[in-house]
Amino acid sequence: MEEIEKYIKAFLSQNKIDITANKAALFKLFIENEENINSVKIIQENQRKIMVNWKLKTRIDDIISQSISLPNGTVNKNYETKIDFDKLGWSDFISFEIQGLEQIGLEFNTEDKILFGNPKISGDLKIQILFRVEGEDDNITPHVKTITLIINPDPKSLWKNIESDQDDPFWKEDNVSTSSDFLDKKIVIASKRGRSHANVGSFRDDHFTYKNINDSGWSIVAVSDGAGSARLSREGSKMSCELIVSYFEEHFTPENLKEFDETLFNHHNKTGEDTSKKISRFVYENLSKAAWFVNKELEKTATKLERSLKDFHATLIFTLVKKYEFGYAILSFGVGDCPIGLINKDLTEIKLMNWLDVGEFGGGTRFITMPEIFQSKQFQTRFGFKLVDDFSYLMLMTDGIYDPKFVVEANLEKIEKWNKFLVDLQGENQEGLKVDFNYENAEIADQLSNWMDFWNPGNHDDRTLAIIY
Repeated sequence: MEEIEKYIKAFLSQNKIDITANKAALFKLFIENEENINSVKIIQENQRKIMVNWKLKTRIDDIISQSISLPNGTVNKNYETKIDFDKLGWSDFISFEIQGLEQIGLEFNTEDKILFGNPKISGDLKIQILFRVEGEDDNITPHVKTITLIINPDPKSLWKNIESDQDDPFWKEDNVSTSSDFLDKKIVIASKRGRSHANVGSFRDDHFTYKNINDSGWSIVAVSDGAGSARLSREGSKMSCELIVSYFEEHFTPENLKEFDETLFNHHNKTGEDTSKKISRFVYENLSKAAWFVNKELEKTATKLERSLKDFHATLIFTLVKKYEFGYAILSFGVGDCPIGLINKDLTEIKLMNWLDVGEFGGGTRFITMPEIFQSKQFQTRFGFKLVDDFSYLMLMTDGIYDPKFVVEANLEKIEKWNKFLVDLQGENQEGLKVDFNYENAEIADQLSNWMDFWNPGNHDDRTLAIIY
């Protein structure tokens, strides 16, 4: 009754009516009147409803106008983010639904509050949150909150793939891959035009060649990377690979190799005199003549075409391998920034078969077309020799593979980096692409070519990788 009295007094006072002493008894009877009591209760209940409704309206408006920032996504890249209801202050939600996700390629896990999927379209996309909060009737239409989700385009889609000019006299295929026997092992090679070249319709500058020189028992694989700034480097790389193979086809005959075979046998059995020196001399004399032959033939071609030799600038790496009863002999040569890596049988050691013309040591990339490399004091260090019982992988690659996968030259000396590279080849990568090194795998060349489509920001050069396994 006291509350009723206070309410009516306040109401009358607002209307400039005061209860004087001579009206006290009348006021007492007035506030005890049942009709007046019910009227006050009805008024108070309506006021309460008004406050509740106002709070609901302001709560809903606050939610609708609340700023929400979702992490950006990328087309064709897995997306996942948690919508944290506690941090957003949404603990009073009694219903929640997100519309517009299917066309984007996303889903929402209502239990864990996870937004996830693989976006299929890009843009500033609008998605709608339908919600109701505590205090609202179950049959009320849900409120709509619109938020923006930014999905960036797939970076790959921004690159054009313009075919190179097949009418060009020095045209060659943009992408090539092959696999075959290599002595008693297998070889797989892929060479792919870089995105930077495809984007403008220019040519693949990389090249490779391999050959089983049957009469001698030796096999050779060569890889070359044409200089991007040289106008005919694609021809320079092609000629470099083909010339080095043709040289050894002519000169690596059983007659010419008889003494070397005997030296290797004595070296293995630790018999004979100065076998190491004899091997070093043989490797240097034969491989240096081969490299010089390539240089001079390129010079002849440049003269014939009335072009500068610089137009044919290309790196060159190659290995010669022969299987003996006591193991494998591996000879190597390299000029430029393309590595040759030999991994032992149990994947615990890596032997870098050449040093790279990069950084302070090399002073910058060198090319087989540069006559000065043959006069350099470091020329004799460009040759490598290894005699091993067996090996798991022998790899030759251009910097289109080396740069994104090894980053710096020092990593080429670390077996853990090569093992990581092998794991990458075997499918542990963002694209999930796998190269199956099973001897019976007839699709390995295509697999390697597909794997070489990997995305790495800033690395869009030609890619060539040869693997003996």
